[in-house]
Amino acid sequence: MDTGPEMDAAFFASWIEEAARAVSSDRERLTALDAAIGDADHGSNLDRGFTAVAHALGTAEPATPGALLTLVGTTLIRKVGGASGPLYGTFFRETGKALGDDAEVSLARLHAALEAGLAGVRALGSAAEGDKTMVDALAPALRALEEAVRDGGAPAGRAEAAGAIGAAASAARAGAEATVPLQARKGRASYLGARSVGHEDPGAASTALILAALHAVATRW
Repeated sequence: MDTGPEMDAAFFASWIEEAARAVSSDRERLTALDAAIGDADHGSNLDRGFTAVAHALGTAEPATPGALLTLVGTTLIRKVGGASGPLYGTFFRETGKALGDDAEVSLARLHAALEAGLAGVRALGSAAEGDKTMVDALAPALRALEEAVRDGGAPAGRAEAAGAIGAAASAARAGAEATVPLQARKGRASYLGARSVGHEDPGAASTALILAALHAVATRW
């Protein structure tokens, strides 16, 4: 049974706004990470995408969390080049679709929807944990979040929900850092073979940023 505080469209709009600010602030670091093992455009591409997302949300003003995240995903797919547009776009779009038409959602519902987003990313990129991709940050984050909502035990208050989201954000950051010693098995970085070892995966790094933004919004909620 879903329990705990309910999150509305305004909450999710704040998350995306915070994520856009985080990506913009960290754009150069993300691009530098990508320069080491990719196309050197991850930060600039994501920044452009989230700028387009902010414009789309300001124009459409979706009324439900599901509609909002679906629009985020669709916009990222249209506006972001490389692999990150389809991957992040799929993540947000599948999350939004899983939330449906409800005006408010609980933490348990959000966790289930984020799992649907992760499933979409896995299906699109054929990536598993250990492949040195965004999955290495996203999967452990959702496991940490699951611990808070398992067996219907979602946190009863906003402070507890923020703590659960904080645990997910911390797990994402740890997962991103754990990609440094890995050899890439998916994406452009995989072409480097052993030379991909010693570098943090930019997709995992940006995933950690986006989940940290969710935590920041939850602490102010």
